[in-house]
Amino acid sequence: MMIETIISRSLRQMFSGTAVVVGLGVLAQPVMAQEAPIQRVEITGSAIKRIDAETAVPVTVVKMTDLKKQGITTVEQVLANLSVSQANQGTSQVVGSGTGGASFADLRGIGADKTLILLNGRRLANNAFDSSAPDLNMIPFAALERVEVLRDGASSLYGSDAVGGVINFITRKDFRGGSVTVGADSPQHAGGFANNFNVGYGYGDLDQQGFNVFAVVDHQEQHRIGGTQRPFNTRYFGGVSTSTSPGNYYQDGNSANPAGPTCANGLFTAPAADGSCKMTTSRFVDYVPKSERTTALVKGTLKLNENHELGIELLSTQSKVQSAIAPVPYGGLFMNRLRPDGSVNPYYPTSGTITLDPNYTEDPMPRGTQPGFIHVKWRDVPNGPRADENINNQQRLVVSLTGNLAGWDYDAAMTYNENKVKENLRGYSDGGIIRAGVLNGVINPFGDQSAAGNALLASAALDGNVQNAKGTTAGADFHASREVGDWTHSGRQAALAVGAQAQHEKFQQVANADYAAKVVSSTGIDPETNNQGSRNVYAMFAELNVPVLANLDITGALRFDKYSDFGHTTNPKFSFRYQPSKQVLLRGSASRGFRAPSLYEINNPQTYTSGENTLNDPVNCPGGKPIAGKSAAANCGQQFETLLGGNKNLSPEKSKSLSLGILVEPVNNLTLGVDYWSIQLTHQISTLKDSTVLDPTAPAVFGPYIHRNPAGNLAIDGSQCPDPATCGYLDLRTQNLGDLNTNGLDLSATYKMRTAEFGTYQFAMNATYVHKYEYQNYIGDVMHQNVNVYADDGSNIFRWQNTMSLTWNSGKFGAGLAAHYKTGYIDFKPTNTVSSYTTFDGYGSWEAFKNFSLTAGVRNLFDRDPPLSFQTGKFQAGYDPRYSDPTGRTYYVRGTYNF
Repeated sequence: MMIETIISRSLRQMFSGTAVVVGLGVLAQPVMAQEAPIQRVEITGSAIKRIDAETAVPVTVVKMTDLKKQGITTVEQVLANLSVSQANQGTSQVVGSGTGGASFADLRGIGADKTLILLNGRRLANNAFDSSAPDLNMIPFAALERVEVLRDGASSLYGSDAVGGVINFITRKDFRGGSVTVGADSPQHAGGFANNFNVGYGYGDLDQQGFNVFAVVDHQEQHRIGGTQRPFNTRYFGGVSTSTSPGNYYQDGNSANPAGPTCANGLFTAPAADGSCKMTTSRFVDYVPKSERTTALVKGTLKLNENHELGIELLSTQSKVQSAIAPVPYGGLFMNRLRPDGSVNPYYPTSGTITLDPNYTEDPMPRGTQPGFIHVKWRDVPNGPRADENINNQQRLVVSLTGNLAGWDYDAAMTYNENKVKENLRGYSDGGIIRAGVLNGVINPFGDQSAAGNALLASAALDGNVQNAKGTTAGADFHASREVGDWTHSGRQAALAVGAQAQHEKFQQVANADYAAKVVSSTGIDPETNNQGSRNVYAMFAELNVPVLANLDITGALRFDKYSDFGHTTNPKFSFRYQPSKQVLLRGSASRGFRAPSLYEINNPQTYTSGENTLNDPVNCPGGKPIAGKSAAANCGQQFETLLGGNKNLSPEKSKSLSLGILVEPVNNLTLGVDYWSIQLTHQISTLKDSTVLDPTAPAVFGPYIHRNPAGNLAIDGSQCPDPATCGYLDLRTQNLGDLNTNGLDLSATYKMRTAEFGTYQFAMNATYVHKYEYQNYIGDVMHQNVNVYADDGSNIFRWQNTMSLTWNSGKFGAGLAAHYKTGYIDFKPTNTVSSYTTFDGYGSWEAFKNFSLTAGVRNLFDRDPPLSFQTGKFQAGYDPRYSDPTGRTYYVRGTYNF
C-alpha cells in the first residue's frame, strides 16, 4: 500500500500548528493546538527542535503500524515501495556476487553509498565487505515506530553520504507491557514460504516512575525459491557459459564437444557457432536465497530530573543468507595426449567434428603440456552446485544524555558500531587438483568418471571459510538548539543550532589464505588479502533559522568536516519556507554535499577476477576473428581477467542539490504537493568497465589500462594471475571518474472522507517522475542517458514510479487496497522493451477481541509475473531481480496479542 507521506492532513491544520504523520495513506489522529501544548521535536533534515509541520525541506514519514498491516516484515520491503527509491541491490543479489547478503537503499538512483542511513538519528556501521553503506537487514524492524525520509541533500548537517537523501529509522522511545506477533507468508507457487515472530516487553512509566526499559526480539525466516520453481529462466538461454559438462575442447582456433554438433545429450547445452556447446546455468541459481535474521534491541531511559534524561541503547543483529549457483567452471584447463607414464590418455578425443594435430604446440607452450595438447573448458558438475553462506553480525551501543540546559535543548552521545561478515563456501573444488587431474588423464571432462577419477574429484571437493571482514565506528557527538530572539520583529523567534562530532573508523578484510588459494580460479579472491584501513573524522556545524516576515522563514546551515586520510571539506545549505495564505505553502533549498571515499575504496585489496562482460580482444581478435597465431578460444568472446583494488589518492565526490516545492489545499481534506529536485555530481568514485577499456575505437585513451603478458595475451582464467608469465589483465582499480546529472518531480495527493455510518476512507498517491538522468563513464566522456534505458553499469532509472492506495477503517475493522507501478524501459538487449510493472495488494484487519488483532492479506493479487528482461548483470535470468519480485501471489496472516 501507500508508503510515502504528505506533510499534513490539511494545510490549514498544518499552518495553525497541527502535527500530522501519514503512513501508507492512513492519517494519524491530529493533536489540535488548543487541546495540548505543542511539543517541539527534532525532524530529520534539521538540528533545530521545531514542530514537524514547520520544516522547509521535503520529509516523508512512514508509520510502522500501517506497514505491518500490509504484511511488510523487512526494511528492504519498505524501501522497495518508496517512489523516491531506485533500489538496485537487494538480498537476492547475493547470488554469485559476494555482497555478504546485504541490502542497500538508493534514493534517486545515484548509488547506495550516497544515501545516508541513520538509526535514531545516528549512523550505523557500514557493511564490512565493501564499506559502502549500512545493510538494511541489520535494522530492527519490529522495534521501529516510524521512518523519516528526507528527500533532499543534507551534507551541511550530516556530513558524508547525505547526497541523495537521508533515511532515519526511529524506534520507540518507551514501551510498557508486552506484545507478541506471529506471522507467515505463503506464496501460491512452490518455494518462498516465510515466517516471522517477534516479542517485546517493557516496564516503567517515564513520566510517573522516571524510567522505562524495554526489549524487542524479532526473528524472520525466508525459504529459498530455486531455479526450477519458477519458469522465468526458460524464457531464453540464461547464464550461457562455454564451460560445460561435457566439456568443450579447443586446438589451433578450432573447437568441438563430444555432444556436438547437436549438443543434445549434454547437461543443459545448446550448439554454438564455432562447433562447441554452450551451457545455460540459470536453472542452478536461486531466485530468492534462503535467509534467516534475528534482531534484539534493548533500550532504557532514566529521567535524572525534569530537564535531563540518560539513555542506553543496545542492538544486536545476525543475518544468515545462503545462495546457490551453477557448479564451478574451469575455463583454462589443458589435456595432454599422453599420460606422465607415456601411455595414451583414454579421455583424449579421437573422433569428433575437428581433427586434432598430435604435434600441435604454442609459443610459449602452457606449463606442463606436451605436443598435441588441447585447451579444455569444463564444469565440475560431479561436486554439485556452488553455495555461498554469508553470516553478518551487527553490534551497536549508544549512551546518550538529552535535556535542556540554560535554555538550550541538547543531545549528546557516545556510540560504538561493529559489523562483521563471514563468507563460507560449499560445493567448490581445489583448482590445482582439477587442473592436474585433467592434464594427466585421471579426470574425464568429457563423460563418466573412472573409480580413480571419482576418487580424485572427491578429494578436490572443498567446503570452508574463504574470507572475513570487520568494520567498526566509534564516536561522540553533541548538538544543541535554542530560540535566540525575534530579530526581525516578525512575531516569531529565530532559532540556532550548533553541533560537533568526532569518530574513528576502522575496517579489515582477511582471506583464509590456504582455502582461498585453492578456489581462486572460481572466486577471484586473492589468497593474500589482508587489507585494513582506519581514519579519524572531525566535524562542526551550525544551523540558523530566521523568520524574515510573519510568513517567510530563511534557514542557513554550514558544516566543516576534516578527514585524516584525504583532507577537509565545507558544505553550506540555504532553504526557505513561504506561506502566502493558509492554503498554500512554498518551500525550497540549495546545498552542496560530498561523499568521502570509503575505507574500502581507499584500501581495497588488489584482486584479479573475471570481467563482467564477454568481449573480443581488439588486438588479437579484431571484429570477432582471431589473427594468425592466436586462438579464438583464448581471445574471442571471453571474460578477460581484471585487476580491481583501492586507490589511496581518491578525492571526495562532490554534489550540488536544488529543491523547490509547493503544497496546496484547494478544498477541505484534499492536499496536493509537487517538489522539483535536482542533483549534480562530480568526481564520481567508480571503476572503468571492461567493455569501455577494450573499446576498439579508442585504443589511445585506454591503452594504459591494458597490460598483456609476454605472449601478448590477456588471461581468461583466474589461475593465470598474478603470475607475470601468464597474467594479462585490465587495470580497473578505483578512481575518480565522470559526472552525473539528474532531476525530476515528486508528486503527492491525499484525500480523507469521514462518514457517520460507514467509517473513514482515505485515498493517497505518491509518485516520482525523473525528467533527466545522464552520466559519464569517465572524465571527458559524452553524457549517456539512463531514464528508461538500461545503462552501462547494468541499471535502469524509471521515468515514473508511483503508489496509490485506498484505505477504510470503521470500529474494529479495517481494509486497504494499493497499486504499485513502474514504467517500462529499453532492455540490455535494445530490441526488447521491458514492459511496465504493476502489482496490487490488499488486506483486511480485525480486532477480534480485547488485546488481540488479526491481519490477513494478499500481495500481488493478480499474480503478475516479472516482465521479460535479457539483463546479464545479475545471475537470475529472464527478468531483473532488482526491480521485480519472482515470488508471485502471496497470502499472509499476522496475529498480535498485547498484554
